[in-house]
Amino acid sequence: MNILITGASSGLGLGMAREFAARGHSLALCARRVDGLEQLKNELLTAYPDIRVNVQVLDVNDHDRVFNVFEEFQEEFGTIDRIIVNAGIGKGQPIGTGRFDANLATAQTNFVAALAQCEAAMQIFRSQNAGHLVTISSVSALRGMPKYQAVYAATKAALASLSEGLRLEMMGTPIRVTTIYPGYIRTELNQSAGRLPFEVDQATGSKAIVEAIERGRQEAFVPAWPWSLVGRILNYAPLWLVKRMV
Repeated sequence: MNILITGASSGLGLGMAREFAARGHSLALCARRVDGLEQLKNELLTAYPDIRVNVQVLDVNDHDRVFNVFEEFQEEFGTIDRIIVNAGIGKGQPIGTGRFDANLATAQTNFVAALAQCEAAMQIFRSQNAGHLVTISSVSALRGMPKYQAVYAATKAALASLSEGLRLEMMGTPIRVTTIYPGYIRTELNQSAGRLPFEVDQATGSKAIVEAIERGRQEAFVPAWPWSLVGRILNYAPLWLVKRMV
């Protein structure tokens, strides 16, 4: 299987690349940092010489380049079987505190750029009449979140809604859509945060995500424990309880 991952030079993207490579999948990896990509490529090919790893520099906010890079990967590999929309940032700040710049950057990267990736991915899958789109949302997408999480949660909710719409449209076709809702996984994105509830390390979280994707789940909370339960509670909890939980 040929798998394209955005945001692959660090965090969950890097972790997923390692997990997929260990399972024998070939990889099309893109991210902003060329040094990180080249280092990862060398690492994976040394460990797994039978797979193929191609890399491209990509800032997902350059929307035209998103389409170009995805198309170039398709030409190089012949087919792209799975595309994982993973690239994102967590720069959000409380609304009304003078940091519209940070919130705008978060909205543009986590949703507008994700939309561009979904558009480019679906063009490929429609042309192939096959493929698996995976979007990395967040448990925070289930409810509105306060303070610095407000815009981040809103973008992840929008991405989850977009994914569900595509899943509904593609029902009965060879094109599948999966939405992943990670809980607290310690990566570069949240390395400055204090101790997070039920947090796991990057390797553990990445393995859980890959296992959920490989099982072909339409939606999955990862790690499954306790986030499947937390997700159900968040869906129905009154606001006063949500406030205590977050």
